This record gives sequence, C-alpha cells and structure tokens, in this order.
Amino acid sequence: MSEETPIDRARENATGIVSMLVTGIWMIGLFTGQEWWLPALIVGYAVFVPLTATLFGDEEDREEWADDVTGTVSGETTRDESEREADSPNEIPLEALRRRYAEGELTDEQFERKLDRLLETETLEDVEEYRERASQERERELE
Repeated sequence: MSEETPIDRARENATGIVSMLVTGIWMIGLFTGQEWWLPALIVGYAVFVPLTATLFGDEEDREEWADDVTGTVSGETTRDESEREADSPNEIPLEALRRRYAEGELTDEQFERKLDRLLETETLEDVEEYRERASQERERELE
C-alpha cells in the first residue's frame, strides 16, 4: 500500500483548490475596496476553474462540468427536460424519474442530480396534488 503524498492530494483536488483561491482573491478585492474584484470573480470562475477541471479533474468531474455548462447529461440527447420526464400524460415527473432509473436509463449520479433539481423546482401545489393522487390510488387498491 503506497502512501499518498501532499502533491498527489493537491493534484486530485486541484479544481477545489483553484476555486478556493479564486474566491479568496476576489473577496480580498471586494472587502478592501478594490475595483478589480468583479473581473477577478468572472475570469476566475469562467476561465481558471474550468481550465483546472479540464486539466486535472477526473473523467467524472469533466463530464459533470460539461453537463452543467450544456444543460445535458452525458449519453443523453438534448430532448426537452419536461418532455423527457413526462413521457405519458398521467405520469408525474418523480414517477418518470424513478421509472427511467429503474429501467437503467440513468446512472446513480444522473438520478441524484435530476432528483435534486426536481425537488428544488417542486411547488407546494405539485406536492399536494401528488399526495392526493397517491391517497386516491391507495383507496382504489383497498376496494
């Protein structure tokens, strides 16, 4: 078993390190009243962090970063998200997401990312409608 050196750990975490440095630099500029803090923020996150992720990130990090930029998920077409998650008219997005995961269309990471996005955009009315529909289905099953 070989020990991991600090250089190895730095290389594995290069994207996080660069992100922290960029954040620290622009915050120093902001809090000291410098005028360059906003360009430092923009250039840091638009150039240095993606460049570091491309050079030092592993394949999963690069795919995730590319997915965030393009709004698609690796291996999927750019079909509209609402169209994809509501394949049948009565299927709610959560059920569609579960079905696609169960059928193997989505990896664990893709499922978790889409579930997080779905839960972030879920409205109270959607939740109430889902609960009402679920209780109606249970009542029908009991009859």
